[in-house]
Amino acid sequence: MAHVVPGPAGPPPLGPDGFDWTAWHADPVVVGGLIAFGAAYAAATLWRRRLDPRAGVEPRRIASFVGALGVLFVALTGPIHDLSDYYLFSAHMVQHMLLVFAMPPLLLYGTPGWMVRPLLSDPRLRSLGRALTKPAGAFATFNIVLVVWHLPPVYNLAMDQHQVHIVGHLLMMAASVILWWPVLSPVSELPRAPYPIQLLYLFVVGLPMVMVAIFISMADGLLYPYYSASPRIWPWLTPHGDQHLGGLIMWIPGGLVFLLAVSVIFFRWQGAGGDDLALREAEGEPSGYRAGKGASG
Repeated sequence: MAHVVPGPAGPPPLGPDGFDWTAWHADPVVVGGLIAFGAAYAAATLWRRRLDPRAGVEPRRIASFVGALGVLFVALTGPIHDLSDYYLFSAHMVQHMLLVFAMPPLLLYGTPGWMVRPLLSDPRLRSLGRALTKPAGAFATFNIVLVVWHLPPVYNLAMDQHQVHIVGHLLMMAASVILWWPVLSPVSELPRAPYPIQLLYLFVVGLPMVMVAIFISMADGLLYPYYSASPRIWPWLTPHGDQHLGGLIMWIPGGLVFLLAVSVIFFRWQGAGGDDLALREAEGEPSGYRAGKGASG
């Protein structure tokens, strides 16, 4: 994910003009992965339309999927990536907020159920998926990954060893998709939780993250000394200040996202149009498609 190999030698020095806010160092692996992901989505959509023109993907869902790829590109390349990998813990928390709160909802909303269903044909994978995506499983999966990767020994190891850092990002992204699955599942085989359970889930799932954020923002000592050796992007932002700011970014914006999600789910619950509408929404099928399909079949 980086254009300069990180490690114990520390971050690259800043140029005479300071940090380059316009530089975008597109890692071939990241860009290639995003292109492959997008190409697979496009191929599946075209194939589906050939089989049944009524079963295509709605433009708003395509836009959502493209938005998810865009978030990944912004988070894993360019200034945010360089700041988070080399200079600022607070920038790393901004990157994590994009990977946790922006990318997964866009990805899940943009992926129709028929794209996911073939992955669940194996009963063992389906059983594992059900265990992970139920509210209790999603709560445990996301928070275990979040807490473990923010433990100072693990976090500092990831900053010193780039391969460990990559594993951490992959686990964080996978756990974040699981985090949102109980409220945004695109497939009925791994269904969304009932609306009252969704509300309760969203109230409690972020509590461990808030506790981690409070611990980071209130810590007196440096938890992540990697950044203390980095050149200062702004002279007024000390390593301690950067650490406290990172904790606040996780704490306040992260908490607000969960509150916003609770509000959205509550109003969706009040305006729910019945089980059939909810099923069509989960499957990502256009309105009226199931009725037309049933009438023709």
